[in-house]
Amino acid sequence: MADLDDIYGAHRPEMERVLDRLVTRIEHLREELTRQRNMDPVEHILTRIKSDASMREKLRRRGLPETTEAALNELHDAIGIRIVCGFLSDVYAMRDWIAEDPEVEVLEERDYIRHAKPNGYRSYHMILRSKEGYHAEIQLRTISMDTWAALEHHLKYKKEFVGNQRLIVNELKRCADELASTDVSMQTIRDAIMGE
Repeated sequence: MADLDDIYGAHRPEMERVLDRLVTRIEHLREELTRQRNMDPVEHILTRIKSDASMREKLRRRGLPETTEAALNELHDAIGIRIVCGFLSDVYAMRDWIAEDPEVEVLEERDYIRHAKPNGYRSYHMILRSKEGYHAEIQLRTISMDTWAALEHHLKYKKEFVGNQRLIVNELKRCADELASTDVSMQTIRDAIMGE
């Protein structure tokens, strides 16, 4: 039985089924790439349905009504999947396979790997719509990108900035750039080993 106070109301069980089906499809894609390349392209997968409190806070921040309709139609990240890959080429291989999946429609893509955000954030984002009409955000990252994002979130959002904010922002950007360089180097090493 759905929690009547939950912003998703009666939609939550179907959202959970959609999330489970998306993960199952992604796992099949992962298995196929592993078979083809003799190497698992995915380090790990994290999933979530955005909590009621988090969704309500985001709606307020965006100036949207705190309704089920706004949560499901105005925002497109109620269902979230993060796929963390070892190498840059794996990120794009997973992206290609997901985009070709007939079970979903790709509505939007943002390549923050090739076009990093000013703070250094890197990731590949996809907004999908399931055949039932629910939206999901897929984030594809390397291990380095995921590590940086987790640490940046911890530093920036869990604590109030104290001291020299400009120094902190510059150092976070520098670290992101160094990790991006490491991703390129690791890809080069793997390509040399694999003879690609």
